Amino acid sequence: MISGPSDPLAVARRYAAGASGLAGWPVPLRFDPARRWYHRLATATDHEVWLLTWLPGQHTELHDHGGSAGAFLVADGTLTEETVVGGRLRPRELGPGTGRRFGARHVHRVANNSARPAVSVHVYRPALRRMTSYRLEAGVLRVVEVAEAGVAW
Repeated sequence: MISGPSDPLAVARRYAAGASGLAGWPVPLRFDPARRWYHRLATATDHEVWLLTWLPGQHTELHDHGGSAGAFLVADGTLTEETVVGGRLRPRELGPGTGRRFGARHVHRVANNSARPAVSVHVYRPALRRMTSYRLEAGVLRVVEVAEAGVAW
């Protein structure tokens, strides 16, 4: 995986460094009880950066990033990432300042299982063009939906 200034996790850390807890972001954070809030912070020729907020109980579906690699960093709160290992979901808790790089074929589900709001920064290389949602049935991933950028988000 790439390391250095263009490392997607380093990019996420740079964006999170200017914020302090829930304050100091380039846009006001929103916490929507109906769904996760997200805002694209930046686009570049080789990547894009997103800011997400999570209220307790909010989560993604099991999904990939349409061939994009990247990273995400928990800036505040706690998130749980579940990945498919050996046909089963394996959880991993990520606290403030903890990040995770992922490759172009990474499939995961992310959730706020805590009692506090959470904030995360996500970097995708190249920019997201599509995302595929899955369900896990008897240890096998089954496609549920393919969402296209500009249409579904």
